[in-house]
Amino acid sequence: MLEQVWLPIGSPWIYAVVALSVLLDVFLPVLPSGVLVITAATAAAAGTATDVPDILALTLCAATASVLGDLVAYRLAWRGGARLDRAISRSRRLTTAQQRLGAALARGGGALVVLARFAPAGRSVVSLGAGAAHRRARDFLPWSALAGFTWAVYSVALGYFGAHWLGATWLATAVSVGALFAAGAGAAFLMRREPRTS
Repeated sequence: MLEQVWLPIGSPWIYAVVALSVLLDVFLPVLPSGVLVITAATAAAAGTATDVPDILALTLCAATASVLGDLVAYRLAWRGGARLDRAISRSRRLTTAQQRLGAALARGGGALVVLARFAPAGRSVVSLGAGAAHRRARDFLPWSALAGFTWAVYSVALGYFGAHWLGATWLATAVSVGALFAAGAGAAFLMRREPRTS
């Protein structure tokens, strides 16, 4: 049903669309990359390997694009210099997030990077903050890779198993997207609590 509504879901172009959406949502957090991954996985659960995305390929595509997007944001922020520092300093929220990130990475607490991948706009704050603060790539990128892989597996699993339990319908997609948003709300809550509990 889903692939009839949007043709690219049933074509090889879905990988390019997913990759572009996931890569760019570090800069434009309003892009519905999670919804797109879940919808493609829902369609994959309903069809055959010849006309819908392959689950493993979809997962690797989303995870790889997530890490590449983080890396691009990290490098741009690293080179952003004083202008980016001034932009961050104007926002108390960004300044606080950058300080928390720096402290977490300094003590090896990169789990914050994983949590941030699920929180609304958290990926953007963490990737740009790590670059702007000139955190070492070896402290940031392994956690970014784990975050991207975890998010991709979770999103694909939501779509895939949601379709198996509820059928390949918009209801299954809506329930799966709701679960993704719930994970994001939980991650945001844990990120706010982190300084008080550590």
